[in-house]
Amino acid sequence: MNTSFWKDKTVFLTGHTGFKGGWLAHWLVMLGAKVHGFSLNPCNGPSFYNTTNLEHRLSSSTIGDIRDYEKISSAIKKSKSDILIHMAAQPIVRSSYNEPLETFSTNVIGTANVLESARYAESIKAIVNITTDKCYENKEWSKPYVEDDRLGGHDPYSASKACAEILTSAYRKSFLEEKNQFIASVRAGNVIGGGDWAVDRLIPDFFRSVDTGKTLLIRSPNSIRPWQHVLEPLYGYLLIAENLFESGSPYSDAWNFGPRDEDSKPVKWIVQKLCELTPNSDWMIDNAEQPHEAVQLKLDSTKAIEKLNWRQQWSIENALDKTVEWHLSWKNSKDMEKLTDAQIIDFSSSI
Repeated sequence: MNTSFWKDKTVFLTGHTGFKGGWLAHWLVMLGAKVHGFSLNPCNGPSFYNTTNLEHRLSSSTIGDIRDYEKISSAIKKSKSDILIHMAAQPIVRSSYNEPLETFSTNVIGTANVLESARYAESIKAIVNITTDKCYENKEWSKPYVEDDRLGGHDPYSASKACAEILTSAYRKSFLEEKNQFIASVRAGNVIGGGDWAVDRLIPDFFRSVDTGKTLLIRSPNSIRPWQHVLEPLYGYLLIAENLFESGSPYSDAWNFGPRDEDSKPVKWIVQKLCELTPNSDWMIDNAEQPHEAVQLKLDSTKAIEKLNWRQQWSIENALDKTVEWHLSWKNSKDMEKLTDAQIIDFSSSI
């Protein structure tokens, strides 16, 4: 990655108040970029955005809903950005069962609003649309999915992200290519790291159970997921944005950024490692009936490795160490902006 590329670049980032978007915003600012954020308010209670004091580092922060076309369009035009990175989403599988219309309207119509706004913003040259590893039609096999495998989705969240992939392809072919605006969609695994307080995610659920002195209930202990530290795919997103901006069409495609095969671990393995690292922690299996979630899912990132020279930097063990370090530091009232920067610097030193 050419770190000097980002100096004085203007980036429009949706979802900047979220966990993943917040980490990317910090990294972009550290690289010298001017970041304009657009997102809903941070979640109630602790949030990565507030805990790391992110707002003061941004060039602007607009609180809004991507389903509001006029507001997102106005913010994008006003920012005069070079690059747009779209991360805002309804990101939880189990929530999508309870709120399917909310999920589809946010992840499909909201994405359409962002792309429609971007095509009228003459300054924007590169667009990165973040989807998910769950956009594939999951056949529950051990073979990792490659970018041209069939899209699908058993649950509303996964289906909505498959729709977003099709939408991205349609905008690429119908509108963006002819204007020399280049777009890529990117698919990562189950990201972990400090500052995630989302509901119905394993790591946040684990820390909540520890912080409240309760036993963690595990729904699917044998389910295999492609676990990776949040900085791993963000590194890939930065690479693809840089290459889209500099070289255009050859990089205007779909890209996987998943962990090494050996780091795709069962839920039970992850929880046992977390218990080893965290005092006063315990877990048990939740035998209650649950909505369907995939049993096995892996990504093949050969394309990114060969064409972008992207490489996983931290093992799953190291990723868990960094995640626990972040959370325990927050519990001990440390300066979380400084620690976040320190972890980004540590990660970047091996690139």
